[in-house]
Amino acid sequence: MGRKVHHLTDKELRQVQLIQLEMLKEVDRICNKCHIHYNIIAGTLLGAVRHKGYIPWDDDADVALVREEYEKFRIACKKELDHSRFYFQDHRNTKGYRWGYGKLRRKETQFLRENQEHMPYEQGIFIDIFPLDAVSDNKMVRTWQNFHCYCIRKAMWAPVGMVVSKGRFLKWWYRMLNAIPAEVLYGYFNRYVHRRNKVKTKWVRILTFPTPNREYGYLREWYEHSEKILFEDEMFWGIRDYDAYLSFKFGKYMEMPPMAQRKVHPVTALNCGSGRVAEKVRERQE
Repeated sequence: MGRKVHHLTDKELRQVQLIQLEMLKEVDRICNKCHIHYNIIAGTLLGAVRHKGYIPWDDDADVALVREEYEKFRIACKKELDHSRFYFQDHRNTKGYRWGYGKLRRKETQFLRENQEHMPYEQGIFIDIFPLDAVSDNKMVRTWQNFHCYCIRKAMWAPVGMVVSKGRFLKWWYRMLNAIPAEVLYGYFNRYVHRRNKVKTKWVRILTFPTPNREYGYLREWYEHSEKILFEDEMFWGIRDYDAYLSFKFGKYMEMPPMAQRKVHPVTALNCGSGRVAEKVRERQE
């Protein structure tokens, strides 16, 4: 989009992490108050186990809730969220939002990822709030469902895809997908979510996020049994059998990856806030 890419300095990355930490604490506060079950997952859980905090080069944080708990969290945010500091986004409350999961964002900040600057909604520093939906216990059916989810995800991704794609055909293809009215796309997605959760299965997944494993899902029981785990001197709920989950997701998860794989997302605009936001960050750094 013509903006210069900015690679976060170590200081900027740490500021982003500390702002995200405030959002993780807010999620924990709301969930504890409203009896909602959540887990830190993926790189956030790996960071807790391997580093007792953030993976040093990680610039995001991930929380997951099974669908029923996710819907409770959405509703709770309307009343319980500290709206003076945070706001919650998903496709049902934010026009132009193109992801099938939610984001909790910090007011008075900005975090524009490369090629997403044109998206028509406010983009503050965020953490991802993922719903986990049921998928089939049959491997062949689950494989087909994975392709189905891939198609939905690409349709959602179209406004970005038609900007970043190389080649005329791909750009044309994403323009065609982008022509699908949002109410049609998300109406279909909402109905698909409803169908997926009619039966409680052993396997779940984030429907519109890549699932890079040959099983195309994760065991529900991992998310149902949790325990408190230390992360940045705070305690959050995480998967109790983290060894099985992290081994499944990352393999030899205690081994540090090569330097070439330690990547931070490129951004074109970053604002870690001023006033109260900056003061909170300084307090944590000190």
